[in-house]
Amino acid sequence: MYSFTMVKSNPIFALTMQFLYPYFLWALVALTIPVIIHLFYFKRFKKVYFSNVRYLKEIKEETSNRNKIKELLILLSRLLAFACLIFAFAQPFIPKGEKIKQGLPLVSIFIDNSFSMTSEKEDIPLLDYAKEKALKIVDSYGEEGKFQIITHDLLGKHQRLLSKEDAVAYIEEIRFTALVQPLSKITARQNQLFKEEEGDKSFYHISDFQKSIFDYENVKDSVGEINLLPVQTAQLQNISIDSVWMDNHVAMMQQPNNLLVKMTNHAPQTTEQVRISILIDGQEKPIRVGDFEAGSTMIDTIPVVLKSRGAHKITLKISDYPVQFDDEYHVALHVPDTIIALNIYEGAPNKYLTALFEGLPYFGLKNQPFNQIQYQEFSKYNLIIIQDVSNITSGLSSELSKYIREGGKVLLFPSVDNNPVSYNTFLNSLNAGRLELKPNSGIEVSRINTEEFIFKDVYNKIQSNITLPKANKSFQIQNSSRNAGEPILTNRDGSLFMCKYTYEDGLLYLCASSLSENVNNLVLNAEIFVPMLYKMAISGVGQKKIAFTITNKSIIEIKNTGVGGDNVYSMKGENEFIPGQKRLGNKVLLDVGDQVKKAGFYDIMNGDQVLESVAFNYDRLESDMKLLTSDEMEENLGENRLGIHIISETEQNDMTNTISAKDKGISLWKYFLLAVLLFLMVETLLIRLWRTSS
Repeated sequence: MYSFTMVKSNPIFALTMQFLYPYFLWALVALTIPVIIHLFYFKRFKKVYFSNVRYLKEIKEETSNRNKIKELLILLSRLLAFACLIFAFAQPFIPKGEKIKQGLPLVSIFIDNSFSMTSEKEDIPLLDYAKEKALKIVDSYGEEGKFQIITHDLLGKHQRLLSKEDAVAYIEEIRFTALVQPLSKITARQNQLFKEEEGDKSFYHISDFQKSIFDYENVKDSVGEINLLPVQTAQLQNISIDSVWMDNHVAMMQQPNNLLVKMTNHAPQTTEQVRISILIDGQEKPIRVGDFEAGSTMIDTIPVVLKSRGAHKITLKISDYPVQFDDEYHVALHVPDTIIALNIYEGAPNKYLTALFEGLPYFGLKNQPFNQIQYQEFSKYNLIIIQDVSNITSGLSSELSKYIREGGKVLLFPSVDNNPVSYNTFLNSLNAGRLELKPNSGIEVSRINTEEFIFKDVYNKIQSNITLPKANKSFQIQNSSRNAGEPILTNRDGSLFMCKYTYEDGLLYLCASSLSENVNNLVLNAEIFVPMLYKMAISGVGQKKIAFTITNKSIIEIKNTGVGGDNVYSMKGENEFIPGQKRLGNKVLLDVGDQVKKAGFYDIMNGDQVLESVAFNYDRLESDMKLLTSDEMEENLGENRLGIHIISETEQNDMTNTISAKDKGISLWKYFLLAVLLFLMVETLLIRLWRTSS
């Protein structure tokens, strides 16, 4: 690399002019030829005799001097013109950074293909603009360059280096995606591919740069410089349905199932006449029409009555334009055929318990004697009740623990004549509390925990004359330091009458007294007993997901219905595919991966049988359409910007020169060509306008 250094008065400031093709500078030697010719050129004169040559001699000397000056100026103009032409061919430049890129170009181009890029600029989607700019970037590099083309999809094929021709083909194939990644994650994937490669590495991010994904503060290191190319249009207004959930754990038939709908108006002004509607199994029903205040979020409750058992596909809709990907939210509800509880008893089954379940529609109870337990059927039941069993055997303890671990619920009423060792051994296996007989065993409940799911929303207001349970004989529940029980019913002395323990995926409900009406009048108190058993039967650690977001990490949990566990499950919706499958006990985890591309409903199939339906929705990360301006991006990046550069729209219009200036510095060859023209013009003017005598 050949260079000239130009130093100003401040010794700290220095510019170094370098040449891309320095071997052209050898042509400067040829400039000596016209100089030599000029020095050895002797003009011939014809002799003319005069009687007096004194005046002629003065004229001759003056003319000769003027001719010499003119010839020297013409020669100098030609020399400078040719010198500038030679410099232009040598491609001079002034580097911008300390390091000049001279190795193999390694270029990674991220193209934002999320739904926000459907916005149009002059009736053309922003994605098309982004692809056009990506093609210009590729075209700005030579055939020796290697390229990575990456999008929000983060597909496996994105983690490979491409030739220039293949990169162009990849760019032309890019389509919109439901997936959205933060830009720090995109940078991490670029670093992952390039960290072991040798060459000059450059990253380009072409995006509308929504505030929601602009998180370069999480980029701690980068193996290549990052160049940001904003592709933006006017800020769009948007109203989104953010999420929908149930206030209950199980959807019930012929009863109001409350759906809570969270919506946000991202616009800076009130939006009028927003229409909300609901589709239940394809039948649309209007909910309401109203105004939506600027920048506000609201949660609306929509009661849904389901008239049959099985799967129900429900879609919430709002009227909004132009951003529409988040105007619908799909949920899948499942009404079970029957909620069945198992009562394991010793002696005789409790008649009040049996009558309660017989009186609840869609509920059932199976009474099973302690000496005839069928462990293999435990997974069929929504709730297992242990009624006054004197001894919890090791076999029963083991099976109950397994049942709870896998998401089951157990309600334990200890016998007053129990073996405390067996009970406490079982409780200890669940990290629950201990049972100790109270010295003064008479207790009376004084408080109902209406914040806990069991009694939440059961009473509008607890009346002062409500009858609360009493027991003439009870146990003291000593909480474990590892797992404090959550109180459900509390005695006057502050001790627990009924509490809940969470263990892995399941629940244990523990009562401090027997279920026998001779000991405990709980079964006689319908205001407490009926809603308590009902809510326990439909409760759970986590509500079954009624909707999923389209990502690469969706895992669906279903029951394993196969004999021997060898079933292969498939999913059918907008497309049909076989998800990844992992069996854990009586459960199967279905890994959807990146196979769901479009929002909607997908049926989980076992052969031709539909087991259940699941709903998928687009990610709401981009619902807030706030775009960052270049100034806001600069402010956001701050001082710790790790070599991140923002390429302006003007620079984007000439990407070839922008990239050349970025990689090689400030190119000077154009200025030298202008100098060539200038010196040739000077030569022409000297010849035409400077008249001299011969």
